[in-house]
This record gives sequence, structure tokens and C-alpha cells, in this order.
Amino acid sequence: MLNKLTFILGGAASGKSRYAETLVESSGLTMAYLATARALDDEMRAKIATHAKRRGAEWALIESPLDAASALATLQPGQCCLFDCATLWLSNQLIEGHEIGQATDALLRGIDTCKAHLVIVSNEVGQGIVPADALTRRFREAQGRLNIALAERADLAVQVVAGLPLALKGQLP
Repeated sequence: MLNKLTFILGGAASGKSRYAETLVESSGLTMAYLATARALDDEMRAKIATHAKRRGAEWALIESPLDAASALATLQPGQCCLFDCATLWLSNQLIEGHEIGQATDALLRGIDTCKAHLVIVSNEVGQGIVPADALTRRFREAQGRLNIALAERADLAVQVVAGLPLALKGQLP
């Protein structure tokens, strides 16, 4: 049985979304996908299409690039939701000029009160060089704080590198 909250962390194109999908698919629960990406260019449209094709029609799609907390409130016991991903959600908050602390607090409250099982995907962005500009440094700091808060809440925290999962907290299923 899948944990109530599973947090999956990794670098870009590390295999974290695919790993998360396999966990949700193996849960035996009704599958939902909370999408935070915005199709603002051809590259992102292609990436979204690839993810959607891979998942198939068995997944209920919830598109909520900004108000993930409200989307999480609609979920019910017996569902398992893949929240993909916290990094794009955070980027959307910054792009829209939202106050990051308030937005993050609202998201965390939504996660804490969600009735469904959750698998949350996020990027590890703190292992590179110090960004040259203030906005990117602000994003990196906010992402690090969000990842820490998600890992604290998680029953299982997994880092995915080259498609391989490594348990950081809890036991792999």
C-alpha cells in the first residue's frame, strides 16, 4: 500500500515523474493527476503531451497551475493524486508576483488536509552554482524551503537519479 504522502525529488529529466506515475499506478486507488505546468511555448506543449500520452485516459486530470490547495481539497479517500510538480507551481507563483510565503503556507495547509493519498514531485535545484541574478536566487531559496517542508511531511521521501529511486526517508515499496 502506498504511503499517505510520498515526496519525490530529483534533477531535471531524472525520471522522477515516471517513477511517481508507477507508484500511483501500483496503488490500486483511483488515479488523479494535478498538473501545474502551463503550455506557454512549443517545448512545454510537447512535454505536456508526452506526459499525458504516457499516463493515458485512466487518470483524472486536474489542471491547477496556481491554486493547488483548492484542487487538493476536491480529492477524496480512495484516490491517489500525483502532484506534478511543486517546482512549476512555485515558478507560477513567482511569475504572477504572488507573495511566496503566503502561497506556500496555503499549499502546505492544503496538503495537510488532503483526504487522498499524494505523490508530490519536485526538482532539486540547490546543487548547482549560485545564480547570478536576484530572482533566480529567490526562486532557489523558496524551492529549497518548500522541498524541506514537503520532505518533513512525507512518510516516504525518494530521490531519483538517472531513473533510479533512492529512499531518503521511509522504505521504498
